[in-house]
Amino acid sequence: MTDPYWNHNVHYHPVVVDAVPDGCRAALDVGCGDGLLARKLASRAESVTGVDRSPQMIRLARADTPPENVTFVEADFLDDTSLDDGTYDFVSAVAVVHHTDFEDAVGRLLRLLAPGGRLVIVGMAYNRTLLDWVISGCGLPVSRFLTRRNGGKLGPVGMPIEDSAMCWGEAHEAVRRLLPGARFRRRLLWRYIVVWDKPVA
Repeated sequence: MTDPYWNHNVHYHPVVVDAVPDGCRAALDVGCGDGLLARKLASRAESVTGVDRSPQMIRLARADTPPENVTFVEADFLDDTSLDDGTYDFVSAVAVVHHTDFEDAVGRLLRLLAPGGRLVIVGMAYNRTLLDWVISGCGLPVSRFLTRRNGGKLGPVGMPIEDSAMCWGEAHEAVRRLLPGARFRRRLLWRYIVVWDKPVA
């Protein structure tokens, strides 16, 4: 699939798609926006649900006819009752958890995940320490190169944007506390990636 645009979140879509476990029956993309990632997940899961609380984003997602196995729902994932707990073999949340209380967001994602399922979070954090600033600074040339190569940093008009309320250290500590055994990796383009497999019992 050729992406219609590029930005820092789209850059990590391949990482998310590659993390879908074999034999995935139901996948959930939280904060699906215009549905770009949900459409990609459709090739790896029997069914995909994209959920977003923005009416404008869901209109965009539905306007571009999705694959037959993709459904888009306008809802807030934190309190929507149409999303059944323990249902999804794979849950992704790209640039989502910082839009609300981190612990509440992760707790809800865990409840939605089926036993043995996999959670992937692509998150954002801000710089607090000198080391944070140095690492982020090292990513600037890469960001500029990728932005030029891909025709600019673009995305759907009207996409909600929020700054993270957590620094890198706080994000890492919260993940370690809430998701024991999770893989946490700080990546270029001011993102971190968390992969966590829910115990079967």
